[in-house]
Amino acid sequence: MSPELVINLVQQALYVLIIVAAPVLLVSLVVGLLVSVLQAATQINEMTLTFIPKLLAMFLVLVLAGPWMLSTLIDYTTRLFKSIPGMIG
Repeated sequence: MSPELVINLVQQALYVLIIVAAPVLLVSLVVGLLVSVLQAATQINEMTLTFIPKLLAMFLVLVLAGPWMLSTLIDYTTRLFKSIPGMIG
């Protein structure tokens, strides 16, 4: 295996990782920001208040985007396994 091939594999893996993790992370960020603004406006300083809305939002995103995320991971893994003979020989 050449160094270029290894770098290409790592780049593809990181790209898939970012694409799959982005929906959950972005929703968590937005919900956390909204709850923080609400806490600042109402002067409620409870640290655990952000946990439940984030958890529910991330669960909803996983339910809605889960099939797409799984198919993306399966597609990447299938392409990776199919390319193994070409890497060896």
